Parts: sequence; structure tokens; C-alpha cells
Amino acid sequence: MKLLIGKLEKSFTDSPARISIIGYASLILLGAFLLWLPVSTSRHIQFVDALFTAASAVCVTGLTSVDTATTFTLLGKMVILGLIQVGGIGIMVLSTLFLFSIGKKISLSGKMLLKDTYNLSGGKGTLVLIKDIIVFTAVIEIIGAVALFSRFSSGQTTAMGIFYCVFHSVSAFCNAGFSLFSDSFTGYSQDWILNLTISALIILGGIGFVVLSEVKNLIFFRQSWSHLSLHTKVVLSSTAILLFVSTTAFFLLESSNTLKDMTIPYKFLASFFQSVNARTAGFNTVQIGGLTNETLLLTIILMFIGAAPGSCGGGIKVTTFSTMMILGVSRLAGRTSPQLFYRRISDESIAKAVSLIMVSFFVITIGVILLQQTEIGEISHQLSRGTFLELIFENISAFGTVGLSTGVTPTLSVPGRLIIVMMMFIGRLGPLVIAVAVSRRGAVKRYSYAQDDIMIG
Repeated sequence: MKLLIGKLEKSFTDSPARISIIGYASLILLGAFLLWLPVSTSRHIQFVDALFTAASAVCVTGLTSVDTATTFTLLGKMVILGLIQVGGIGIMVLSTLFLFSIGKKISLSGKMLLKDTYNLSGGKGTLVLIKDIIVFTAVIEIIGAVALFSRFSSGQTTAMGIFYCVFHSVSAFCNAGFSLFSDSFTGYSQDWILNLTISALIILGGIGFVVLSEVKNLIFFRQSWSHLSLHTKVVLSSTAILLFVSTTAFFLLESSNTLKDMTIPYKFLASFFQSVNARTAGFNTVQIGGLTNETLLLTIILMFIGAAPGSCGGGIKVTTFSTMMILGVSRLAGRTSPQLFYRRISDESIAKAVSLIMVSFFVITIGVILLQQTEIGEISHQLSRGTFLELIFENISAFGTVGLSTGVTPTLSVPGRLIIVMMMFIGRLGPLVIAVAVSRRGAVKRYSYAQDDIMIG
């Protein structure tokens, strides 16, 4: 046991990014074997489907190659619930908690990665951060389950009703998008309580634990807006703007399509619900395959942006998107550096945003090409109309750990499913974490070359 602990501590010290990758991969494999057991399924499934489901649960994505509601038994659904919860909180946090519990100290590199992942600032200790994460998660999920009880308690036993409430509350807060209903929440499209509760859970799980901590202080200790960090201000403002713009756009684009049979209040409710889910979770109250091309494109953009850093969601993150938008506006306005809320965004943050977008674009491009090759092959565009958009949608949904699908997931080939599994895995950990983990540290250059200009535009 001491030898195992020593190896774990050494691995965490040498490369915290690699132990995160190993931890997630091990959990996915463990979950796949558990879901493949006959006691976990109501019918025989291929191992690739068990692997796909486990990866989707651990990476809190929600894409499924088989119907969760009818394929898995109660035990299988409990395994999925556990995978979602552990994946949502994060292997890195659980590993840190384990080392703390045995009296070990986290290395400086481990603390720096946690600091960067969860935007830890202001001198808050790592142990305090982990405690906040666990407390926030438990409290919010319990409140969400209580709010949903009135919707899932009728028509079944009390115990099963409680399980449905807990499952969907955890799935929503962890931004997983897994549902115990074959049609997700399309049967609840006009249920205000369910729609608003699920949306609130998704938003709280998608803004990040650090933001939740600061908002808690703002509410309970009556602090002013000025006391919030720049990170929290950017996350809250950008999230509000994206929700407003996407809700309005969805309403206008789908009023005569998927929302045509609804009254105006329910149209706004469905538009808001899908706007919340498009950036981070995979629930739906309308058929995604029936959306217009314009709405699908808008959804792709939202899925690529994703949630906030240190949250349960994926994507390039709203702070990255906001940083690039502010940088562009500042350059057009003639300012040398981007400014927001009377603060200047650091050069390091800008560099990280540019690097993240470049790596993400590269990963998505490779994923799309591979998926097109496995699912379409060397067929002309005229003979594969519509498939191109659907596969891009599927790919970015996996990378952004969103889980929305136009319906092509169950039809994917085995290689195609494995590609989606890899995209979910990379999207959950973050492209930069993958890059850092597999890269070697080079010698630090103590010189720089002369600066020169190139023609742009």
C-alpha cells in the first residue's frame, strides 16, 4: 500500500496532467466493463457500446450509441450515475483529496495545475477549494432533486421517483445530458418547473466552482459587484449575453419550424432551454434533427464556445471566447491592449486563449476528417448531402462534451464510435492538458530574435 501511495505521489509530482489522463482513462475502462456485465443490461450489447456509454458518462457528454432508458438495468443506470458524478467533480480533485487524506502534500506543479484549472486566486488553499467543490455539488444537487420530485414521483414507486430525481439532478448539474427517458425531455417541453430547474442546474454547473464561491460571498456577505474578480465578471456577463442572444436567435429561427405548434410563452421557454443546453449539456425538448440549418450552425458555434473554466462543461470556454472578442474590439478601437471592467487582460491570458483555439481547431479538424472517412468514405458531396453537417455537428458536440445529436450516433460504425470516444476524452480533459502531458520540457532560451513585420490582410 505504501508503495502504491508513493508511486501515486511521485506521478502527481512529476506530471499532474498525465495522472489526470490516466485517471480518466482508467475510470472509463472500469465503467465500460461494469456496463458490459449482463446484470447491467437488459439485452446484450457490444463492448464498444459499453465503452462509448462509459466515456460519455465520465466525460459528462451525454452522447449515446444505445438507448439508456431501455438498454440498461437499474444497476447499469446507477453505474452511469456514479461515472457522471465522479467525472463531473474531476479525477484531479479526487486525487488531490486522496493525497490530503493520507497526510501527503501536493507538489508545486500539482498546485499550479489546480490553480490554472479552477482559476484559484486570492490565496485560497487547495483543500478549501476542494471542500467548496464537494459542498457546492452536494447542496445544489440535493436542492435540484427536491425541486424535480413533483415531476417524477407520480406513476411509479417512491424509491424509483427519488432515483429519477437524483439521476437527472446530477446529470444536469454535471452538464452530462443523460436522461432516463428515450426522448430526453421532449415530453416536458411545456413544463415550467422542470425546464427552469434543469436550466438552473446546468447554468450553475457550467459557470465554475470559483464563480459559485464568489457569488455565494456576494449574496450572503452582501459584497458589491466590485469585489468580484475579473474572471467572475467575465463569466457572468458573457454567459448572460450568450443566453440572451442565443435564446432570441433560436426563437426567431424556429418559430415557424419546431416551435410552430407552441404558444409564444412556451416558444420562449423552449428557446431558452435549448440555448442553455447548446453550450454545455445534451438535454432537449425539441427534436434536434428537425432544426433548421441556421439553428444547427448557431448550435455548433455555441457548442464550440462551451462553459466556463473549472466547471463541469467543455468547449474552449466562455472566457477564451470573450478574451478573443475583447481583443478584436480593442484592436479595432485603436487600443494596444484589451480592457474590460477597468482591468487589462494579461498577455499570458491572451496567449493561452490563442493557443487553446488553435489546438482545438486542429483537433476538431482531424476528428471531422477521420469521421467523414469512416462514415462516408470516398463519396461525392452530391451523394452524401446532409451527412457532412450532421457529422460535423456530432464531432463538435463530442469535443464540447455537449451531447446533442441530430440522431446519427447509433448509426456510426465501430471506428466512428471510437473517434467520438476520443473526441469526448480530449474535450473533457482539455486540448492544452493533452499537449502539456505529452510534451517534453525544452531548454529555456535566454535570447530573442529581432522583431519584424509581415503583411496581414
